[in-house]
Amino acid sequence: MSPLPVPVPWSDPLPAAEPPKELAIYQLPTGTYATRAAFAVRGGSLRDKRHFAATAILVQHPKGDLLIDAGFGSDVAAHVATLPRIARAPHQAGRTVTEQLDASGYDRSRLLGVLVTHSHWDHVSGLDELQVPIWINAREREYAAKDGDGKVFRAVSAGHEIHEYEFDGPAYLGFSSSFDVYGDGSVVVALAGGHTTGSVVVFVTLPSAQRYAFIGDLTWQFDGVTRRVERPLLLRMLADSDPEQVRQGLLHVIALSDLMHIVPAHDVGAYDGIPVLPDSWAAASAGHAVPSTNPAS
Repeated sequence: MSPLPVPVPWSDPLPAAEPPKELAIYQLPTGTYATRAAFAVRGGSLRDKRHFAATAILVQHPKGDLLIDAGFGSDVAAHVATLPRIARAPHQAGRTVTEQLDASGYDRSRLLGVLVTHSHWDHVSGLDELQVPIWINAREREYAAKDGDGKVFRAVSAGHEIHEYEFDGPAYLGFSSSFDVYGDGSVVVALAGGHTTGSVVVFVTLPSAQRYAFIGDLTWQFDGVTRRVERPLLLRMLADSDPEQVRQGLLHVIALSDLMHIVPAHDVGAYDGIPVLPDSWAAASAGHAVPSTNPAS
């Protein structure tokens, strides 16, 4: 069982980015669900139990903040119950994103919305409590409106404002097109596709020059990057709209893995080093500019 071919490491200069000194990211873990490595990555063991993360990322920016994904919501048990029996797994719910924001004293007026990497249930369940705009591209919006796996999204997004963004930027780190959220290169969304038709990778560059790639479900576990392996064949057929496109996207991020921190959405350990939202957040963020309604302005 051979791994994917070794991609040529990225050798061109990294795209320019001028993140403001206030830019920071925080992780908001909302729970986990259990599965076996054999169902997560090709060649995984049935004896190896994995806890899949359901974690949101808060991006703090002086032009306004964004969440990347929404994690588990207060009705996660009902959301799991809507899934086909074969897709259900034991889950452990923690505090929702809303509960964590409230506990920290976070100023909700700063939040521009939730940018979803894609519309599957375990990325959007928490929208049930977050009455903020949903940032989504046209391809993913169409997928979520029609596909069976968009059932939870359709329920939790009801009544939300939809902020539909366009990939009006150039190719970015191997991906065909991009969207620069703030116009400063600090947060760039690249169209990946394949898992769902409008799946994205979100690249974030911190003031320290540390770069992150939040890759959604290009691979469920970091093994996919380190071992260069895809999902098992059956799971590729069940979970991916275009397995070949997923394969190419995975090779792109493997080629970048020496240059930035790669974060598969469901790998608990991949979030190590990203701070959790502190209880003192409100005090620490005092004095930041009031967010603009147009982040690129």
